[in-house]
Amino acid sequence: MTNINQDTELFEISTRGRHALTAMVDLARRGGDRPVPLSDIAANRKISLSYLEQLFSGLRRHGLVKSYRGPGGGYVLAKPACDISVTSIIHAADDLPVRAPQPHIRRLRSDDDATFKLWESLGGHIARLLDQVTLDDVASERVEVYQKVFKTQP
Repeated sequence: MTNINQDTELFEISTRGRHALTAMVDLARRGGDRPVPLSDIAANRKISLSYLEQLFSGLRRHGLVKSYRGPGGGYVLAKPACDISVTSIIHAADDLPVRAPQPHIRRLRSDDDATFKLWESLGGHIARLLDQVTLDDVASERVEVYQKVFKTQP
């Protein structure tokens, strides 16, 4: 899993990140060494194939999936699902570095925005929590992991 120091990281969960996580769950559940065509995931999740191709391009660049061309081609996980954090998927989907450079964060700040520190701190907290949840946890629907990480009661 990635190791992120988030005291000041601005973290957003975009639609791209949510769709990428959903598609990666499909890939993890199908498991194995056999490539899964994106057209199968697109049909199963009712997501545009061209949109998925864009998402998987970022996922591949970030080393989360491997692609295979030709007949029987598709995508497989590049590493075990237990070694892929939700945070890394979200960052890869938006094709961002795992830790956004400080100038990017400062550019978003408005000097008169009294709420900036609140959102900045909340974003860091969310990223730290999601970094403790793996793709395998989500694919296996491990509610006990969510309860432990997010400290919720059943």
